[in-house]
Amino acid sequence: MARIITLEDVGMRWDGKTVLSGIDLSVNEGDFIAMTGPNGGGKTTLLRIILKLLAPTSGSVGYYTGGAEVDRLPIGYLPQKNMIDSRFPITVEEVVASGLLAKGGCSREEKKSLVEHTISLVELESHARAAIGELSGGQLQRALLGRAIISSPEVLVLDEPLSYLDKHFEEHIYRILSTLAPSTTILLVSHEMSVISKMANRHLIVDHALHECTADHHYIQSPCD
Repeated sequence: MARIITLEDVGMRWDGKTVLSGIDLSVNEGDFIAMTGPNGGGKTTLLRIILKLLAPTSGSVGYYTGGAEVDRLPIGYLPQKNMIDSRFPITVEEVVASGLLAKGGCSREEKKSLVEHTISLVELESHARAAIGELSGGQLQRALLGRAIISSPEVLVLDEPLSYLDKHFEEHIYRILSTLAPSTTILLVSHEMSVISKMANRHLIVDHALHECTADHHYIQSPCD
């Protein structure tokens, strides 16, 4: 398959400390990459560099479409910690709809239909017009997941998507992801690998460096078993 994202010798230092070093990675179209590693190992920093939200101290990140390098890719992103102030007067509908801001060519009716479908998919119909300050942590996480997937992005980046979720919706997320793969390239960080590792075709451990594993089981204490 064709490459879609490459990282070459990427490094990151904060306050004189090495967070990431010597990261080489090629992400191919249709990959489902499961990423794990110890707390403080640099997983979220790596995702932010991949998203070009953070410039690395060294090395480079490239995006590709049809073999040609491009400046941007259609990417949906669910961050580990939501950046929405719960006091901000915005509803679930508006949060989910904000995932369409970069998507052109949709009529008002099509956007309305997409928002309704996505809210139904993340099971928030009864909270569609609720302000985000009225939501539980799990409900807000589901609204943010809706924002990430509504535009059917080429790449979906999920940082600890299972946080705050109950068991029912955790299983529902697995079903959603199974319908998206392999037409969507997925990069997912999680400490809960029991199901994800079976869905993914690649498994990475981030512990300041990057280790790709071929084992069926993954421990965060060591690079690979």
